[in-house]
Amino acid sequence: MKRFRLGEDLLTITDIRSFIGGGLEPHLSAKREALLLKGRKVLDKLITGETYYGINTGFGRLANTKIETKDLKRLQTNLIRSHAFGAGGELSRNIVRLMMLLRAHMLAMGYSGISLPPLRLLIEMIRQDLTPVVPEKGSVGASGDLSPLAYIALAMMGEGEVYYRGERLESKKALQKAGLKAVELAPRDGLALVNGTQAMTATGAILVTRGEDLIKLMDMAAALSVEGIRASATPFNHELNAIRNQRGQVKAAAAIRKMIEGSEIISAHKDCGRVQDPYSFRCIPQVHGAVRDVYYYTREILEREMNACTDNPVILKDGRILSGGNFHGEPLALAFDAFAIAFAELGSISERRIEQLTNPKSHDLPVMFLTPNPGLNSGFMIPHVVAASLVSENKVLAHPASVDNIPTSAGQEDHVSMGMWGARKALSILDNLEWIAVIELMAAAEAIDLHEKRLSPGKGTSILYRYIRRFVKPLKDDRFLAPEAELLLEEIRSGRLIRAVERGIGRLEV
Repeated sequence: MKRFRLGEDLLTITDIRSFIGGGLEPHLSAKREALLLKGRKVLDKLITGETYYGINTGFGRLANTKIETKDLKRLQTNLIRSHAFGAGGELSRNIVRLMMLLRAHMLAMGYSGISLPPLRLLIEMIRQDLTPVVPEKGSVGASGDLSPLAYIALAMMGEGEVYYRGERLESKKALQKAGLKAVELAPRDGLALVNGTQAMTATGAILVTRGEDLIKLMDMAAALSVEGIRASATPFNHELNAIRNQRGQVKAAAAIRKMIEGSEIISAHKDCGRVQDPYSFRCIPQVHGAVRDVYYYTREILEREMNACTDNPVILKDGRILSGGNFHGEPLALAFDAFAIAFAELGSISERRIEQLTNPKSHDLPVMFLTPNPGLNSGFMIPHVVAASLVSENKVLAHPASVDNIPTSAGQEDHVSMGMWGARKALSILDNLEWIAVIELMAAAEAIDLHEKRLSPGKGTSILYRYIRRFVKPLKDDRFLAPEAELLLEEIRSGRLIRAVERGIGRLEV
C-alpha cells in the first residue's frame, strides 16, 4: 500500500483511483506535525489581540460580531451543529471518504491553523473506514461545501451517524468501538473543518475517474457499431485527423483504428457503393475527441484543486492572517458544467448510431429492428426507445448549474457557484450513459450476427463481441432481455469489460 504524505505529496487522479481501491494510506509525517504545531502557536498568540473573521467573530453576515475569549470554543461547536443541516439521500461512501482525504490533505498544508487533535482523528477515521453519513443536498458551492463538510466534523465531535464495519451507528458509539475519542474543538478548528470545496472536489474526482472509463467504453461501442453497419474506416485515418490539429480528435481516431485493426468486415466493404456514412459514424473522432478535450480540462482543474488551499481565513508562512474567497467553487462549477454537456453528447451520438443500426433505411442489413422476423418480433425497437429517453433526460441534466445564483447569508454571500449540484447531476448523466452504452453494445453485436457473410471483426472488436456474448445471447426471437442487459452493465461498472479488451490489444489511450 502506498503511503501518501498529507500536505507534502501531490494528489493525482491516479492516487484517487488507488485510494478508492484501498491502495493509498494517508500519513502525517513528524516534520509536518511540527510545522502545524508551530503555526498553531502563532495563531493562538494572534487571536488574543486583534479581530479575525471566524476565529473570534461570528460567521457570514455576523462577521462583525466580536466573540468573547471565553466563548471561542463554544463558537466552533455551535458552527458545526448549526451547519450540519442537509437534505436528500446520502452521498456515496467513496465520495465521503474522498472528502475526508482531501480535507486532511488541505489542513496538513499548514494554512488553516488547525490544532493537531482533530486532524489526527480525521486521519484515523479514514484509516479505520469510519465514514460519516452525509446528505447529498445542501451546498451552494460558496463558502465552499459548508453543509456536507459539517456532517464530517459533527461525527468527529461524537454526534450524528457513521458507517463502521458495515453498520450504521451513532458516531459516539462507533468512535468507542474503533478505540477513538470524540474531539473537542479549539478556536478556529470548526471553521477549518468546513470552509472549502472538498465535497464538490471529491464528487468531481469520481466524475473524472468514471469519465475516463466511459470514454474508452464509448470508443469500443462505436468501433463495434462501425463494423455492425459496415461503415468506412477512412474517417479514422491518422493523416486526415492530424490536420485538424485537435489533440482529442487524434486520440479518438487512434482508439477506433486500434479496435478495428485486422477487420475482415471493414476490408470486405472497402469498395462498396456507399459514398459516405452518416455523421454519427463519420464524425466519431470529432465528437469523441471533443469530449476528451473537455475531460482533459476538467481533470487539470480538479488536480489543481485537490492540492490547493480553499480555506478562509488563511495563515501565511510569515504569520499574517488574510481573509479572501478561496472557498468559492466557480473554477470547479464551470468545469463540471462543461463535463456534463460533453458526456451528454457522447450519449447523443451513441443513440444516433443505435437508430442507424435498427433502421434498414440507413444500412444494408436485411431486417428491421435487428430481428430476423419483424412484426411477430419487435427486436431492438424498445431498447432504442429507452436510449432515446435517457438521452432526453441527459439534455435536461446538461443545463449549466453555474449560471444560477441565489444570494445567501442575508446578502453577504451574494454570488455562489452551485458547483456541488453541477457535479451531482453530471454523475446522473454518467449513470444514464452507461445504460446507453449497454444498448449500443448489444445492438452492434446483433448487427454483426446478422451479416450474411460471417466475416471476422477487428482484433479489439472480436474480443469485445465475444465478451458481450458471454452475457447477452443472440436475439433470434423476442425474450425478456433486461436481465442480460443488467449483467452487461455490471461488467461495465466493475471495469472487467474494459480490462478484458485492453488485455488483448493494449491500453486504449484517453
